[in-house]
This record gives sequence, structure tokens and C-alpha cells, in this order.
Amino acid sequence: MTETAQPLWDELIIGPTVVTLTESADYGCIPDGAIGILDGVLTYVGPADDLPASPDRLAHHVVYAEGTLTPGLIDCHTHLVFGGNRANEFAMRLNGASYEEIARAGGGIRSSVRNTRGADADHLLAESLPRALDLLHDGVTTLEIKSGYGLDLDTERRMLQTARQIGALTAQTVHTTYLAAHALPPEFDNDADAYIQRVTEWLPILHAEGLVDAVDAFCEGIGFSPEQTRRVFEAAQALGLPVKLHADQLSDLHGAELVTQFNGLSADHLEYTNDEGLMAMARTGTVAVLLPGAYHVLRETEQPPIARMRELGVRMAVSTDCNPGTSPLLSLRVAMQLATTHFRMTPLEALQGATVHAAAALGLSDRGQLKPGLRADLALWTVQHPDELTYWLGGNLLQNLWLAGHSLQRRERAPRL
Repeated sequence: MTETAQPLWDELIIGPTVVTLTESADYGCIPDGAIGILDGVLTYVGPADDLPASPDRLAHHVVYAEGTLTPGLIDCHTHLVFGGNRANEFAMRLNGASYEEIARAGGGIRSSVRNTRGADADHLLAESLPRALDLLHDGVTTLEIKSGYGLDLDTERRMLQTARQIGALTAQTVHTTYLAAHALPPEFDNDADAYIQRVTEWLPILHAEGLVDAVDAFCEGIGFSPEQTRRVFEAAQALGLPVKLHADQLSDLHGAELVTQFNGLSADHLEYTNDEGLMAMARTGTVAVLLPGAYHVLRETEQPPIARMRELGVRMAVSTDCNPGTSPLLSLRVAMQLATTHFRMTPLEALQGATVHAAAALGLSDRGQLKPGLRADLALWTVQHPDELTYWLGGNLLQNLWLAGHSLQRRERAPRL
């Protein structure tokens, strides 16, 4: 090795198999790899034998590790801030109740709206923070959190504020998404257009308060029409906010094609998306966010058109869709496993879907891969090969996590309220 004078790195990790994900066709594994970190950014990614100097001359702190090192996982579609739960509805469905029967019994999204509206800020944080910590301790360094269980200005604000608090407490990067166009609240029964008008009026208020990173809507027969969704997106566009869409989950309303007309970051679910929508996504680079947790819990049979996505080169992300009704899933790694089992994604596709493609679904280009210049969000796993991340169902496989270069093992663990 050639000795080279340079500023000392904050940390140098030596020994694990480093999974770079810098190539689309393979993991980009570096056996006996090394990672250098300075000021929260990767400064070296390569073989340990190719380091430019001896370890003690390169870094203030040297870590010798075994196992597999990947980018930190990115959960790009969650609804994890909410009050209460809907375990009773899960039992009702298993006993044969339909969606309509559950709704007539006071269930569905409106049940979560009642519970969330009734939770003050401290209660909402106390319920939601443990869910984010479960994701953190399963390797998630970045996550998106949506509003949408308030459906009024005050509760939507409280949800988004809670999401910001979660990021401050856990050190995860939290992206907030405004999803007031999630369902029709009871006070607007039979007047969806009037409610959408309120949604577009609340958006600039919350954006001015620094609470909104993106805008979403539920375009579906039981949600909002394409025309109503377009109004929400036009309001977002006027503020320079990116959009994404719950698209084509239960029927084909051409949601995927609609979101591409606004250069949307992602179209999510996509079980019923038609070929025109997929081709539009391929043209615009809109990411397909696949949500196998909801598919699994609802025991759906219509699968997203994965083979056609591959053929067209549509980027596929994988996320938990963590929510109280249809995907009470608290592990992104389990979501990856479900994607391989139900959707026949490969283990490589699933890991790319929870890293580099998930980053794209949030409009982030500084993470999701391991190469110099990117953010030092890292996950060290006990496994010997990245295929094992989707092979094992559950289990505690995470050894350590770095968030912007700060080791979870060496910082005070995030508090549980």
C-alpha cells in the first residue's frame, strides 16, 4: 500500500462484504471490503487491500467487522403516524366480513380518523414513535410518513408535526407527504368536490409551515376521481412540490398515467395498471412502488405487472405501506421477502427496491448506493450473502446501523416514550 497524506476520516470500517448496488445487474459485492467516512459522507468504498495507507493513518476510529454491509434501507411509503389500531377489522375480515360491512360497523379509514383526531400531540407521538423505532432496528435509515388520517387542517398538521418529531428523535431522515386526499371525512359526506377544495386550501398553509415535502392522493373508486386528483396535483405544482399517487390498486382509473403527467416521483400499488400507464412511467422515470404487505393482508389475487415493468425498464421500489388497516407491517425486510414470494421479484430486485429505487421514489440522489460522495447511511448484517436478507423470514439480522456516519451502537439509543 502506498502511504498518502490526507485528512483523517472519522471512521473506517474494514472486513465485511460491501454491497455497493452501483450496477443494475448485480449486487456489486466487494469481499473483504472497506468503507471510509468523513463528515457523514462516504470517502472510500473498495477492497481493504487497496486502502491508500495503513488504517491507523487514515481514520480516528477503525472498526473491524464481519458480515454484509449494505446501504441503509429506505421505506418510501408509510402511514405510520396514526391513533389506535384496527385489529378488530382484521379479525372481521378473516371471519368473512366485506369492506362494506366493516365500514357500516364504523370501521375502515374513518375509524383511524376518529382515533387520530382524538389523540393529542403527546399521545400521537407515543403511539407512532415505537413503529419508527421498529423500522430503525430493522435497518431503515430513511422513511416517508404520510398524513391522511386527520382529514381536517388541525389533525393533518399534528400528524405532519409528529412525523418531523420522529425524525428528530430517531435521527432517521423522515420525508413528509401530505395525503389529505385519502378519504372523504364524515362532515363532507356526498360533497367530495367541496372537500377537495379544502384540501387545496390547506396545502399552502402547511407548506408555509415547513411540514410538506411531497403531495399524494388516493385515486380510486372508493377514494377520489382522476379529475379531483388532478386538482390536488395542480395545487402541489403551483407550490413546486413533487407528487406521488396511490394508483390502480383496486381498479384501473389510469392513475399511473395521470401521475406521470405531473412528472410524479412514484405511482404506488399498481395492481391494475394498464400498459399505457407503464409505458408512461418508463418515459418519465416515475418509480413503481410495490406494496406486498397490503396484497398479503388483503389476500388479493391481482398482481402488479412485474414482468412488463422489467421489460420496459420501470424502476421498482418495495415498501411496507405500514398502516393500521391493510398493512400493519413493521419490517421492511419482511416486505422485501413478501415481494419475492408473492410477486416473484429476485432478491437483488427486492434489495434494490428498498435502497436505490426507494431513494428515487423520494427524489433523493444522495443515498441508496455505496460510493464516494454519497451519504453514509449503512446497515451491517450478520448474514454472509445479501440473498439471505430475503431468505430469512424475520429474525434479528442487524448488527449495526450508521445514520449520516453516526453509529447506532455509539449513540444514545432513541427514546421510547
